[in-house]
Amino acid sequence: MHPEIKMVVFDMAGTTVNEDNLVYKTLMNAINAAGFAYNLDQVLAVAAGKEKKAAIRSVLKTYGADFNETLVDNIYEKFIKQLKLAYEVEPILPQPGATDLFEKLKAKNIRTVLNTGYDRPTAEAILNRLGWTPGKDFDALITASEVSQNRPEPDMILLAMKQYEIADGSAVMKVGDSSVDIEEGQNAGCSLSIGITTGAHTREQLQNAKPNAVIDHLMQILDIIPN
Repeated sequence: MHPEIKMVVFDMAGTTVNEDNLVYKTLMNAINAAGFAYNLDQVLAVAAGKEKKAAIRSVLKTYGADFNETLVDNIYEKFIKQLKLAYEVEPILPQPGATDLFEKLKAKNIRTVLNTGYDRPTAEAILNRLGWTPGKDFDALITASEVSQNRPEPDMILLAMKQYEIADGSAVMKVGDSSVDIEEGQNAGCSLSIGITTGAHTREQLQNAKPNAVIDHLMQILDIIPN
C-alpha cells in the first residue's frame, strides 16, 4: 500500500500544457540551422524533458556530431529567440483535465507543483499565455533556472519538497510525458512516478523507464492516488 500523497509534481509541456511539441520542433529547427538534418522523432527520443542545453548536447552526442560548447551556446540562443516568437503566436492550451485536476487535488489538501526543463522566463511566458498563476491555479513553479542539476537528477523535486517541508519522497507523486520525468521521480524517491502519453514519448518509451503506471489522461491520476 502506498503512503499518503502530499504533493504531485507535474511536468509542463506535453503533460499539463498542450503545445503540440512546439518546443521540440523549435529545438530541432535551431539544431538543423547549424548544419544538421535531424527529424523530430530523433530529437524527441533523446531530448524530451531535459534542460534545453543538455537536450542539445544529447541530440548532437547521440547521433555522432562533432561539436563544442560554443556551438551548443549558439544553438541555444537561436532556440530561445525562436521559441519566444513561437509562443507568442502559436496556440497553447491546458491539457484536457489539467485545471479540474488541480482543483480536485487542492480539495484533497494535496500540493500541486509544476516543474520544467525550461528556464524561468520561458516557463512564465507559457503560464501567462494560459492565464495560470502560481499560488492561485496551482501551488508553485520550479524551473531549470533554480537548480544546479537538472533531470534526471532529482533537484527540482527536492527543492519543491523543501519548500513545503516534505521530508520523505514517498509522499510525492511525479507525472510527466518523458522517460526522464519518470527517472527524475525515481531518483527523488517518489512513491509514484507516472508516465502520460499526451506528449513527447510513446507508451513503449515511457514503459522502458519502469514507471508505476502509464496513463492517457490527467484525470486518471485520481484513480491512482491512494488518499
